[in-house]
Amino acid sequence: MAKRDYYEVLQVAKGATADEIKKSYRKIAMQHHPDRNPGNKESEEKFKEAAEAYDILSNPDKRAQYDRFGHAASGGNGGFGGQGPGGMRMEDIFSNFGDVFGNDMFGGMFGGQGGGGGRRQGSRGANLRIKLKMDFMEIANGANKKIKVKKHISCQHCNGSGAKDKNSIQNCGTCNGSGQVRKVTNTFLGQMQTVTTCPTCNGEGSQITHKCASCKGEGRLYGDETLSLDIPAGVQDGMQLSMHGRGNAGERGGPPGDLLLVVEEEKHEHLTRNDLDVVYQLHISFPEAVMGMNAEVPTIDGKAKIKIAPGTQSGATMRLKGKGFPAFQSYERGDEVIKVNVWTPQRLTNEERDLLEKLSRSPNFKPGPEQKEDKDDKSFFGKIKDAFGS
Repeated sequence: MAKRDYYEVLQVAKGATADEIKKSYRKIAMQHHPDRNPGNKESEEKFKEAAEAYDILSNPDKRAQYDRFGHAASGGNGGFGGQGPGGMRMEDIFSNFGDVFGNDMFGGMFGGQGGGGGRRQGSRGANLRIKLKMDFMEIANGANKKIKVKKHISCQHCNGSGAKDKNSIQNCGTCNGSGQVRKVTNTFLGQMQTVTTCPTCNGEGSQITHKCASCKGEGRLYGDETLSLDIPAGVQDGMQLSMHGRGNAGERGGPPGDLLLVVEEEKHEHLTRNDLDVVYQLHISFPEAVMGMNAEVPTIDGKAKIKIAPGTQSGATMRLKGKGFPAFQSYERGDEVIKVNVWTPQRLTNEERDLLEKLSRSPNFKPGPEQKEDKDDKSFFGKIKDAFGS
């Protein structure tokens, strides 16, 4: 099923402000919140879909990429990006966007599933953004890239808990392990109950009595990790791909951030790119343009043989169908465009100059419409071959 436009999901115009996007997301998320619609799968999917749309449109960089490339900016439904409608996890939604609703509104209204209410893991890891260089062949065919990155990784000594051992983790005495505290106040309307994040354990519901010696209680270390990345064919220079959960590890078992890959297209020795088309500048000599020739040209698939017709003019173009780049996550493919450039000599010998002066007096060398066949016995091309000793 095709993913819906994010602006359509949030019911806002493309030029909507950040406040308008936030306000609309809040309204839709409240409408489809799981606690308001228990057992309703359709509402749950719409709740997740809205969160995914807000994740993109509330971030200026992600929004700019989306406006330029659409869903292809985050990889669509593959291993990159949004994982399809509803692909976000509930815990990520409540952890990432609880501030949208303010004062733990989800926890206070609906019994503690969202927005910081209830026991939760440590803080989420930061996203990791890196540049990924790719050559023409890798872009055309897709590639598996292995790269070493420096980032926060989960501590192996404590399995990310931050504690010396399992006995070093105890329930928080303030919230009794719930991660939240309730407060009852008397108002002229009667008693009002509010639920807020526990200030002692910051909502984690537990406290560490003895910290891990390796990570000092953080649950993660800064180190190297080698990543194996499957890059789909057809990406473009500047495109950003997102890999869910492959960024920096979170603190004390918190969810990891995302890995954001910015594609850097390396220049080819002979070919250039024009959207999906590949462009090659073919330089030929004046005699080759006059008499025609067979040429071998580079393509992203290897070498290809082409035929240059006699009388080809400088600036003429030829197309090799289907020899361009594939479109990202599509069956469409571009062509290779060959632009013919006739090379003009800059230095001549006296013999060459005399020969050209003689040829220039021939009517066939006068610019104009297609020349008529030579009246002499020998054809025009025969004279050229004689003149150049062919």
